[in-house]
Amino acid sequence: MPSDKPHRFPPALNSIVARCWQTAAVPPGWSLTRDQFQRALERSAARRFPDSLPDDRIVTGYLESLHLSDLALACACSAGDSAAWEYFIEHYRPELHRAARMILSKSGGNDSKAREMADSLYADLYGLRESSDGSRRSLFDYFHGRSKLSTWLHAILAQRHIDEIRRTQKMDSLDDAGNGDSDARELPEMKTAPPDPERDAYLAIMQACVTAALHDLAPRDRLRLAYYYVDDLTLAQIGKLLGEHEATVSRKLERTRTDLKRCVEVSLREEKKLTEAQLKLCFEYARQQWPFDLTRALSARD
Repeated sequence: MPSDKPHRFPPALNSIVARCWQTAAVPPGWSLTRDQFQRALERSAARRFPDSLPDDRIVTGYLESLHLSDLALACACSAGDSAAWEYFIEHYRPELHRAARMILSKSGGNDSKAREMADSLYADLYGLRESSDGSRRSLFDYFHGRSKLSTWLHAILAQRHIDEIRRTQKMDSLDDAGNGDSDARELPEMKTAPPDPERDAYLAIMQACVTAALHDLAPRDRLRLAYYYVDDLTLAQIGKLLGEHEATVSRKLERTRTDLKRCVEVSLREEKKLTEAQLKLCFEYARQQWPFDLTRALSARD
């Protein structure tokens, strides 16, 4: 199980827990109980507020910001609820396959490989690997409802793909080095730092904030970005299409990038309640191999 030690909610939060339970709208056929759901809320709050619970008003605001139906589904699936699993397979398997196809599209992967990549996630989601005490460990236990479940799953798939590329490149490097032509000092470093278990969560949060910021742009600003970053047009070509001078296009693109960054930072601080250190981690991970689909995010051109 995750290492978070849940802070038990005080009785004063019973009303918000009841509202969250009602909002989650757990189908009657699922065996998930309100107590199980509350423990999931407590784990999520412990992840957000690791030291101690803040004022009840702040906790209430945090709980109301969660994707409660998605959290209930993850909680039920983690508990092995067969009806919840049937729902997950029916509603999320096509989305996982679509996400895998998109991730593999740039590396020439076919539909068969995409399905294999997506389906390989189920064992960890179900929790086939047992922990030291003999209990199942489900990957769902690491979902805290701060992003949509689909976004979280997409981020996991993307990170696994990146990890596989790095692993393959490392093996290729070792094979090349073994031909006797290279100095042993040129061998790649084998000891790598373990991946941050929070990386996927940070990227999911970042993706949600960037997508929202792009959506809130003025239609003309979004169109200008799409022409430049998606359609790969020159400043002169964009200017001709929009009836703007080339210098104006450049200036407005720079202004839009600045506004986007500021908007995302505000969202991370005020809506997602990230600390400055966590905010920096979000941007640091995003600057690395981040599978953000800008084409899709900008596709809704007004």
